[in-house]
Amino acid sequence: MAVKLFQRTQRSLFGEILDWMLTPLLLLWPISLALTWLVAQNLANKPFDRALVYNVQALAQFIQLGPNRRLRFSLPQPASELLRADDADNVYYQVLGPKGEYLSGERELPAAPPPAGDEVAQHSFYEAHLRDAEFRGLPVRVAHLWVPVEGSTAPALVQVAETREKRSVLATEIIKGVMLPQFAILPLAVLLVWLALVRGIKPLSQLESRIRARRPDDLSPLDEGSVPQEVAPLVGSVNDLLTRLEDSVATQKRFLADAAHQLKTPLAGLRMQADLAQRANASEGELKQSLQQIGHASVRATHTVNQLLALARAEAGGAAMAQQPCDLAQLTIDVVREAVPQALDRRIDLGYEGPQPGAPELTLQGNPTLLTEMIRNLVENALYYTPSTPDAPGLVTVHLQCEPFSRALVLMVEDSGPGVPPGEREAVFQPFYRALGTEVHGSGLGLPIVREIAAQHRAEVQLEDARPGQHPPGARFVVRFAAPA
Repeated sequence: MAVKLFQRTQRSLFGEILDWMLTPLLLLWPISLALTWLVAQNLANKPFDRALVYNVQALAQFIQLGPNRRLRFSLPQPASELLRADDADNVYYQVLGPKGEYLSGERELPAAPPPAGDEVAQHSFYEAHLRDAEFRGLPVRVAHLWVPVEGSTAPALVQVAETREKRSVLATEIIKGVMLPQFAILPLAVLLVWLALVRGIKPLSQLESRIRARRPDDLSPLDEGSVPQEVAPLVGSVNDLLTRLEDSVATQKRFLADAAHQLKTPLAGLRMQADLAQRANASEGELKQSLQQIGHASVRATHTVNQLLALARAEAGGAAMAQQPCDLAQLTIDVVREAVPQALDRRIDLGYEGPQPGAPELTLQGNPTLLTEMIRNLVENALYYTPSTPDAPGLVTVHLQCEPFSRALVLMVEDSGPGVPPGEREAVFQPFYRALGTEVHGSGLGLPIVREIAAQHRAEVQLEDARPGQHPPGARFVVRFAAPA
């Protein structure tokens, strides 16, 4: 149950692209609203801040020195009514003397920060300063101005405070004007992104439909010109796979046809000899001869089947069998020892020339089963095609050497047989091909197996005369393995 709960479902390309496009959009939308709020607050403050500055500067002009050089503040009635004419906000003011004595306005207004030294030294109206504060439990915006007083080193203070109702209303209206269109634009943007993705991914759906509509035996390449540029490499890879698959299917069909033909002959011989053995008037000698022919035909059929299985194993060996360090000398000596009885039956001198097992330079990375099969086929091929008589015994020699400079391993199997003409040396590596002019009843699969296994181990197989200029020239099969990296 735990595995099913945490098992990852198949991903959707459409959904993943849609997520990556909509997620930034949905994340940026609240950020945009927050920035809009800050901008709206700033925009709402500016006009009202200018009005506050104008008011505080206007009130500063009503500070005067009396006859007894006492500071006084007299606010005309029209100016007082103008300050209180706002219906939305309350406006408060305060005027303090140089010593902080109360002159006019609201006594409870929050005190302003003291002026800097350079401001005190000036003899003109100071620049108005703005700040946020709280008065009677309400947030207010305050503008204060330090006014120089003649004959005094300390300035007077004029403050004008205003509640923030109009500012909030204006900021809200600005935000509404920006947010409401966004609420309508956001779903429209999501819809447009979805439609664009549907249209953009449509060629993939069309490609899928074309592939599904194909017949099972249609392995022709897909049209790369009708797909988007980003999908073209994928289609090219599929076409490459289809080409290799078509070659593989053609090879298998040809191989099966040849295999059926090769098995047909010994099986027909078995049936014919069995029919002859079942004749009512067959003599004991004829019966014994038929049984011998049946035995020979069964041996040929068994050998052909074994070679077919070996070739199939060799073709699948690169992907199905793991590789490991192999001592090529040990494998070669084991194969030669196994072939000694067969060589004795044919009166052939079979020998091995090369280093003994155990040396590091004789080790290569490969599959021991396939390498043994390759060496066995080379040795058996040499034994089959090497004639031998008491006067002229056949000779088969297996050589193994390590080249001193390249450190490449070279395996050679030489025989004293008739050899292979140069025009047929490539053909003998094709399945079911047998050289003309020989009386050997083989399957024609040994050398194709050798080439297939050698290719899987990064080796090359060459065929040449063992004794050039002599008669018979013999044959030498050379398997050269790539030098270790």
